Amino acid sequence: MKNFLELIRNCLTDVREIMPWDLEERLAENPDLLVVDVREPDEYAAMHIEGSINVPRGILESACEWDYEETEPELVRARDREIVVVCRSGYRSVLAANSMQVLGYENVASLKTGLRGWKDYEQPLVDAEGQDVDLDDADVYFTPKLRPEQQRPKGAGAG
Repeated sequence: MKNFLELIRNCLTDVREIMPWDLEERLAENPDLLVVDVREPDEYAAMHIEGSINVPRGILESACEWDYEETEPELVRARDREIVVVCRSGYRSVLAANSMQVLGYENVASLKTGLRGWKDYEQPLVDAEGQDVDLDDADVYFTPKLRPEQQRPKGAGAG
């Protein structure tokens, strides 16, 4: 049985990752680049890359196809566009990019380090109203908040 990080590593044999500075460069060079944020709607509303679209990971595959309630027309039409998939830390985006490649998307990459890395590179984030997010506030937002019951029990082996 694989654990979460092994699943990610397995997908990385097929998925290309780019760093935040690469995304900054690609956005400047290709105004048609589509940034797909696969976090949940409340995460996206809190802060996201301006101009990105929100397609939560849980509905991504049906959002990529016509004739579903979740269909995202811009995404369906983007099979030949350059796409960068983003999430909080760069894990969900690897899984999402892998799924998109399986569905026929030709030029998909995942943002390595996710929006945390984008923020650490001091790139702008906006909230649901399009207002700039203070990067110090983003620091607090991106700090993991594990509840005690989410932590590995004492004496339990890895996954």
